[in-house]
Amino acid sequence: MPFQKLTALVVDDQELMRSVTVNQLRAMGWGKVLSAKNGADGLKLMRANRVEAVLSDWNMPVMNGVEFLRAVRAEPRWQRLPFLMITSETERGRIQDVITSGVSGLLVKPYNATALRDRLERALHHEPVAPRPAIQMSSAISGTTDSGPDVATLPPTRLLVVDDNPTSLAVLNKLFADDYAVTTATGGLAALAACTQGVPPDLALMDVQMPDITGFEAVRRMRAKPELANIPVMFVTADDSDAARTEGLELGAVDFVPKTMSPKLLRQRVRNFLRIVDMRKQLQSEYDAMLENTRLREEVENLTRHDLKGSLSGIVGMVGSLAAEDDMPARHVDKLRLVADTAQQALHSVSLGGELYKMETGRFKLVAKPVPLGEVLRRVVELARASFADKHLSVVVDVDVPVGQPVPLAMGDEGLSQSLFQNLVKNACEAAPAHSTVTVTLKDEDPLRVEVLNTGTVPLAIRATFFDKYVTAGKERGSGLGTYSARLLAVSQQGRIAMRTSDQDNTTTLTVWLPRHPDEPLDLRSPALQA
Repeated sequence: MPFQKLTALVVDDQELMRSVTVNQLRAMGWGKVLSAKNGADGLKLMRANRVEAVLSDWNMPVMNGVEFLRAVRAEPRWQRLPFLMITSETERGRIQDVITSGVSGLLVKPYNATALRDRLERALHHEPVAPRPAIQMSSAISGTTDSGPDVATLPPTRLLVVDDNPTSLAVLNKLFADDYAVTTATGGLAALAACTQGVPPDLALMDVQMPDITGFEAVRRMRAKPELANIPVMFVTADDSDAARTEGLELGAVDFVPKTMSPKLLRQRVRNFLRIVDMRKQLQSEYDAMLENTRLREEVENLTRHDLKGSLSGIVGMVGSLAAEDDMPARHVDKLRLVADTAQQALHSVSLGGELYKMETGRFKLVAKPVPLGEVLRRVVELARASFADKHLSVVVDVDVPVGQPVPLAMGDEGLSQSLFQNLVKNACEAAPAHSTVTVTLKDEDPLRVEVLNTGTVPLAIRATFFDKYVTAGKERGSGLGTYSARLLAVSQQGRIAMRTSDQDNTTTLTVWLPRHPDEPLDLRSPALQA
């Protein structure tokens, strides 16, 4: 990939790791590499510079990697920007959170230059994972299961054995050939060449005394090259002096063993270290699979939503045509219109999931337009009457406007407003006892105020968390998402929402305030103005 004209941003609070990653990118040929020590500084650099890719650590002060990712995805211009998260995180739930936040790729620490290039190129070639809606379709609808990621077969573990003694080289090769992919080198320079050809080794067994350059010098040169700096080295040498051991460990060797060590013990030392390497590879493979499976699920759900939208739109059109026929009895016209309204609401709900996710992550951008709130409430109440007919509820709507005066308009989104009040009225009807009344009242104030009142009180245990996600009580199949999404829908339209429950009156009132259309005159008799 031609990186020469591209700019990358590296964000890491540790100066050493930041420097290593910057040098690795420069060695790959990136034309410009910027760096920052936290997400907040990274955002400043992104706003001042054109950036084609972001590589970010996870755990950082001020603004961590996940917060940084969400801030990036909140900007429309950066929603498709390749974003690679570098992490040592092992909690699968947290990894799934960062995937659903729109990460383009995941790179597990520690890593080498080859792994960095591979994950970065994947991120550059793939679309970021589309955000998962806050309210998702069931797996039965979307065609997915929760069976977990399909992890690919791991590549063989690679071992580089370096020794100028042919006998020692042959012994070490035979000792490890059955378990690993072994490459041999007869000197320090040959070892450097072997590390740069193809996939670098997972571990190098390095002799110290060799005729061209010593093993120590070979490792120094490896550490100076970004693409080789992270290759683990285990010195296997006849020089077992304290000075040699100290020098080797100061160079970052993972172990320092004498050649007199028994082959069985040496093999176990190598096996123990490479077991950790294999665990890291397994983790990387699982994260790659989780990312890919999320992409596949999103594609399936997008196709499903597309098909559902087409079918529901067809229903709305056909029912509307039937209702418009001249010979259609009036009693049937009302029912057909109710069916059309129901289908239209379902159509909007299919599209709503993605918008709710944007609201959760601060990416939603409201395009406010006049909303005929009285008409919205009328539709919602008609649907509730039909849906809860078996409970014999009286669901009524009252507009606090003098007869003959126009009903005031709100400023917001009509579809979102309908979903907002649909959730609240449905919740009220579910909570209300049979044969009782649910009242929806529009108050002519500034801002406009809508109250949804029902008989019954909210359980004490959930009053303080009534609008929180997944909070529910007393509903066999309640998801706890209705009032949560209602709050999102209200706040995203520059409004607010509150709940008041009275044990004395045995009532619950949900109140929503929405901005009033600026050209709408106020009723001077409004209690809000007289107060």
